[in-house]
Amino acid sequence: MFLFLLLISFSTVARTETTPAMQCPGMTTIEMQWCAGQKLQESNNLLQKELAPEKLRQWKQISREVCAAAYEINKGGTIYSQMITGCKDNLNRSLLKEFNET
Repeated sequence: MFLFLLLISFSTVARTETTPAMQCPGMTTIEMQWCAGQKLQESNNLLQKELAPEKLRQWKQISREVCAAAYEINKGGTIYSQMITGCKDNLNRSLLKEFNET
């Protein structure tokens, strides 16, 4: 039993050491999607500091609807989710720019 647990823990450590870190802007679809998600999370966190919770919820809903309408033609395509994520991040950053200019 001890040997079995030792082998499992060793294989887990070996697997995590050989898994490369995500590189941005990314060369693969998975990396590009991960990077876009990280950028969106960053802009969401910055907006959270500027907007009251209810206003942030409304902003996210409106952004989701606007981006879905903008990229409706790509719906069902493999790049659709990445386009939506990028759109929402662009809108967030535009709003953040407005806050910084006032």
